[in-house]
Amino acid sequence: MRNIDVTISGEVIGLGQFLGLAGLAVGALDAKVMIEEGWVTVNGRVETQSGRQLRPGDLVATTGRSARVVTADPGPTRPNEYG
Repeated sequence: MRNIDVTISGEVIGLGQFLGLAGLAVGALDAKVMIEEGWVTVNGRVETQSGRQLRPGDLVATTGRSARVVTADPGPTRPNEYG
């Protein structure tokens, strides 16, 4: 199974939302059913709570496909206006 990296804009994302973003579920209802039926794992453990908060590095897998949560590289920090 090959993992894809899926970039999120914040520091956390709900499991159901992530399934849709990663293309692992067709829509919100599909994601909910997949999770409730126990077809989704997070870091190798079955997860049945669609509201589970994922963080960068978490690996989500279902039906032979998987995706890892990553965050966008914020780039170099800019000095503030005071120094």
